[in-house]
Amino acid sequence: MSGWLDLLHFQRPQWLWALILLPLLWTAWGLRRRQDWRDVVDPHLLKVLLVPGRGGAGLRLAGVSLALLLAVLALAGPGWSQAAQPQVRPRMPLVLALDLSSSVATPDLPPSRLAQARAKLATLLHERQGGDVALVAWADDAYTVAPLTGDADNVALFLDALAPEVMPVDGHRADRAITHAAGLLRQAGFERGQILLLTATADGRATRIAAATAAAGYQVSVLGLGTPAGGAYRDARGVVRTSRRDDAPLRALAAAGQGRYAALTADGSDLAAIGVLQPAMADGPADAAGARTWLDQGYWLLPPLLLLTALAFRRGAALLALPLLLWLLPAAPSFAQDSPWLRPDQQAQRHLERGVEAYRRGDFAAATEAFARAGARGAEAQYNLGNALARQGNYEEALQAYDRALAQAPDMEDARANRQVVEAAMRRQPPRQDGAGKSGERDRQAKERGDSSGSSAGKGDSGQEGEPQPGPPPPPDAPSRDQAETKSGDGTSEDAAAARARQEQADREQRERMRQAMERKAREGAPPDEGEAAAPGDVREQERRQAHEAWLQRVPDDPGGLLRAKFQLEHQRRQQEGR
Repeated sequence: MSGWLDLLHFQRPQWLWALILLPLLWTAWGLRRRQDWRDVVDPHLLKVLLVPGRGGAGLRLAGVSLALLLAVLALAGPGWSQAAQPQVRPRMPLVLALDLSSSVATPDLPPSRLAQARAKLATLLHERQGGDVALVAWADDAYTVAPLTGDADNVALFLDALAPEVMPVDGHRADRAITHAAGLLRQAGFERGQILLLTATADGRATRIAAATAAAGYQVSVLGLGTPAGGAYRDARGVVRTSRRDDAPLRALAAAGQGRYAALTADGSDLAAIGVLQPAMADGPADAAGARTWLDQGYWLLPPLLLLTALAFRRGAALLALPLLLWLLPAAPSFAQDSPWLRPDQQAQRHLERGVEAYRRGDFAAATEAFARAGARGAEAQYNLGNALARQGNYEEALQAYDRALAQAPDMEDARANRQVVEAAMRRQPPRQDGAGKSGERDRQAKERGDSSGSSAGKGDSGQEGEPQPGPPPPPDAPSRDQAETKSGDGTSEDAAAARARQEQADREQRERMRQAMERKAREGAPPDEGEAAAPGDVREQERRQAHEAWLQRVPDDPGGLLRAKFQLEHQRRQQEGR
C-alpha cells in the first residue's frame, strides 16, 4: 500500500479537506430514507399516496459520491509521474579585495602598483563571463566599495576613486579583508564563491583565515602586486619605507585557501591562470536534464467527471451539479495580486515587486503605496519605502522608515548610509521665509545642487538647454527584482551601490555640461548696445548666474570623497560597537 502512495503526489493537498463532504452527504441521504410515512399517514391511505420505488436511489447516491470524489481529487492536483525541468544555476560569485594600504603607491610597477591594479581590475570586469562581482577595499580594516551585483560596469565606476587616501586608518590586515569578503558571500546566500586578494605580501593570520574560509566553501586566490625587487614609498605618516612582492607567503595563502596564485602581468595570462574570467557554476556543473519535478495530471479526471455530470440532466440535477461547481472554482490563481489563496508573505512579495517596478519608472507615489503594503517583508520593505519617500522630498517620513528598517536589521549598511544622506539634505534645507515664491525655492535648490540654470521667469521652467534641473539629492535606488529573487541577505544593497555609482557619474556629467555652458555663454555673450539699458530683471538674473558660476568654480573635483566619507562613518560605527 505504501508503494502506491509513494507514486502519488498532490500539488494542492489542502483540497483533500473537501472530502469531508462525503460522510455529510451520506448522513443526509440516510436520514431522508429513514423517514417512515406510516407514523403520520393512515394505513388505508398509504397504498394510494406512496409510489413504489424504482431502486435508483442508491445508484444516484453512488454517482453523486463518485463525482464529488473525482472533483476534489482533480482540484488537489494529483501526479503519478515526474519530468525533467530545466534548472538555471548561477555562476560562481567573485569578491575582489584590493589592498589600499600606503604600500600600494610603490612605483616598482610603473607608474604605480595602484594604477596597474586598477587597469587589471577593469580588464577583469570587462572580460568576465557572467557571475556576480563585488569590490572590497582594505588596509587596517576592510570596507565594501560595491556589494555583489550582476552588473560589472557599475563596479568598474568606482575604480578611479580607489586610493590610499580614502581609507580611515593605514595598515595591512589581509585576514580582515578575507573575513569581510566571505561575509558578503554569506549574506548574499551563496554557499560557494571565490575571493581574489590583490596584495604584495601576507602574514600567518591571513593564511589561517584563508584555510578556515576555504573550509566554509569560499575559495581564496591571490594576485601578487609589485616586483620581487620592490621599491620605496611613503606611508601615511610620511616615513619612507620599502615594499616588495613576497611570493612565498602569497603562495602559501592561496594554497591554504584552496585557490591559485599568480603575479600581476601586463597581459591576461595572470587572470587566466587564476581562473576568474570564466567562472564555474555555483552549484557544480549543470546537467542537461535538470531537476525532476512532479506533474499536475488532474486533468485526466475531467472526462469521467463530465460524463457523470451529464447524468445530472435527469432527476437530482441540482445535487449532481455540486461537483461541477467545485471543479469550476479557481485553484490558487497566480495572477491575483491580493488573492486569498496567497499567504501574507507571498502577497507582500507581490507588493514589493510592484513597488520596484513603479520606482524604476519614476512613479514614486505608487512605489510608496506598494512598499507600505509590503510590510511583511520587514526591513527590506521599510528600506525601499524610505527611498521612495526621500525621492518625493518627504524627508521626515523617510527617516522614520529607515529607523524601522534598522530596528529590524541593524547591519543594513545601505539603510544607515541613506539615512545619513537624507539627514544631510534636511540640514542643508533652510526654513522657507514668508513671501518666498516657487521661483525662490527653485533657486535655493538649484544652488544646493550646483545647477547654474536657476529658475527665473525669464527662462521658464525648462531652464537653459543642456543643463539639469534642480531637485533634492536622491538616495540610492530601490533593489531590483533580480536581487529579490536571488536572495540575498544583502539583496537590497546591490541597486543601492549601483545608484550611488550612477549618481557620481551624473554629477561628473553635470559639471561638464555646466562648464561647457559657461564657455558657450562667454563666447556668445556681448555687451548691450549703448542705446539700450538693461532691464532690472535681466541685471538680477545676470548677477545670480555669475554667483552660481563662481560657486561652481569653488567645488572641488574629488571622485573619492563619497568613499572616504562612507568608510569613515563605517569606521566610527565599528569603534562605537567595539569591533
